[in-house]
Amino acid sequence: MALLLLRNRKASALGIPRILRDNVEPFGLNSEKIIGAFASVDVIIRSYCSGSGMKKFDFTDLTRPHTWYPLARKKVRKVILHVGPTNSGKTHQALSRLESSSSGIYCGPLRLLAWEVAKRLNKANVSCDLITGQEREEVDGAKHRAVTVEMADVVSDYDCAMLGCKTRGFSFTRALLGICANELHLCGDPAAVPLIQQILQVTGDDVKVQSYERLSPLVPLNVPLGSFSNIQTGDCIVTFSRHAIYRLKKAIESRGKHLCSIVYGSLPPETRTRQATRFNDASSEFDVLVASDAIGMGLNLNISRIIFSTMKKFDGVELRDLTVPEVKQIAGRAGRYGSKFPVGEVTCLDSEDLPLLHKSLLEPSPMLEEHFLENAKLSENYFFANCEEVLAIIGLMSSLIQELIIVCFHQKVATVIDQLPLRLHEKYLFCISPVDMNDDISSQGLTQFATNYSKKGIVQLREIFTPGTLQVPKTQAALRELESIHKVLDLYVWLSFRLEESFPDRELAASQKAICSMLIEEFLERLGWQKPRVKKVTPRPKLNSAVVSRC
Repeated sequence: MALLLLRNRKASALGIPRILRDNVEPFGLNSEKIIGAFASVDVIIRSYCSGSGMKKFDFTDLTRPHTWYPLARKKVRKVILHVGPTNSGKTHQALSRLESSSSGIYCGPLRLLAWEVAKRLNKANVSCDLITGQEREEVDGAKHRAVTVEMADVVSDYDCAMLGCKTRGFSFTRALLGICANELHLCGDPAAVPLIQQILQVTGDDVKVQSYERLSPLVPLNVPLGSFSNIQTGDCIVTFSRHAIYRLKKAIESRGKHLCSIVYGSLPPETRTRQATRFNDASSEFDVLVASDAIGMGLNLNISRIIFSTMKKFDGVELRDLTVPEVKQIAGRAGRYGSKFPVGEVTCLDSEDLPLLHKSLLEPSPMLEEHFLENAKLSENYFFANCEEVLAIIGLMSSLIQELIIVCFHQKVATVIDQLPLRLHEKYLFCISPVDMNDDISSQGLTQFATNYSKKGIVQLREIFTPGTLQVPKTQAALRELESIHKVLDLYVWLSFRLEESFPDRELAASQKAICSMLIEEFLERLGWQKPRVKKVTPRPKLNSAVVSRC
């Protein structure tokens, strides 16, 4: 749960106030692709005049975002920054305080982490709701909540709140400034401390820093893995592409000594959870993990040794060396206090990568810096993130002069959604939905949902998807398409929580999501050296639109 501070990502800002009508969520609550150390917003804001002779408001003046949360400003919050490396106990300490509080909220970057916290609190007889963009599990009498950070409640009063965020920057800032709690606990890297202290100077909060040291040693090895014949139980080999993950899994399993669980970002969350659980189970045959850098996101894994298959990563623009924070966050997952592997080791597959590994582990994480968008006035602690995917803004429409658009969204769907006969806040809702714009099927799904909604006001799932036709993928191409179907179903569930009457098939979508996860796991079990078990073959899925047409 410690913050992952990525290269060239500066401290940043902002959750836009609730100015849109019909109880629309604050700006950009579900843009999972915006990456920032603590906060970020990608927005182009214009001055807006509501009509001739009316007062002109300068909406580019965003110098006092802390004033947008008057309930939080009524308190002198006690803010405790728990800072230190991975496996240092900082998250445990913060969660212990949350568990003992009379009421509280946990805000995390991943649904998996929210699930873990809700499960932990409920198991400890502390009733806790689970609220994410796609799930709402309410417990009678609960005064605690475990949520993903974009769902943070800034209108309720809590005794204790805990934040842990790596990838949902501006939502994190909204929670940081807006949560109304007597105590606010943050877990992160020491590099973030100066900026957090500076941001909170204007809030009047009492900020304390509690530093931690790693509880168990992390030993950098001087010898590379070399051959897959040297793989051992508890090893985790890390790579940075789906193709490489499956290639490595097959190479390891073909030797007949180990079975591999896998974890990567585009796997359905339920599948990731089961893969991680299977790896952690000492009685399981799946004793090796092949993973992407998704393991650096705070998942609890019993890893003995981290093995970097490469020290380079394609970040969407270039193939680059891993940064110091990335190396530390991933390597730190080796060795877990209280587990069967209390001493962690880290090495590389090839010897030429060892110097960068050793150098990165010795260097401190770079301190966060500040950055500003040229055409907006901000206070010195905030900036607008420059996110490649979020490129366009809906233009001001003269026919809706009483409504202001402060929305950025993906260029791929901007033209379609802007032309649909939707109310402004409805366009906004579709624009902030959690769609993967690098996935053509997922982005087409969003367009299809928005189009159907604009034409009829209701979207039946069966209009684009025929339930009961999913099957186990037989190739990696079919696997990718099944993962895309899962994303479309996930998007339907997300929209159903916000437009419940117009997206009435939530239960059906959720059940089909679960089937997708099961079929993906079946594919993973069949992949490798082990002989596939005989399974009943189900029909191929039939999709009634271009959303998914090739499964």
